[in-house]
Amino acid sequence: MTMSKRFAAFFFALFMLALAGCSSTPQQASTGQIIDDSVITTKVKAAIFEEPNLKTLQISVETYKGIVQLSGFVNSSAVSLRAAEVTRKVEGVKGVKNSLVVK
Repeated sequence: MTMSKRFAAFFFALFMLALAGCSSTPQQASTGQIIDDSVITTKVKAAIFEEPNLKTLQISVETYKGIVQLSGFVNSSAVSLRAAEVTRKVEGVKGVKNSLVVK
């Protein structure tokens, strides 16, 4: 093997290892999924912020593989339902886990 072929084979193997490291497993999201989830989280937070009846500081938003979990404390069940409704309308949301607690 010439030196250039060894060099190319080495970098190809290194590239394949790096690519395998970015793949997802059932327990762990891939790099692309993490980025997608952060975009969805940002969109949900913005949608909640734009809703006048929802207090964004009391609602926490987390996203994993397109499933959004809302948590925190709200004043009524109507507010909890409205937050879930607003979240479902956001593009990219596959599901909503409403863990909001009425205080």
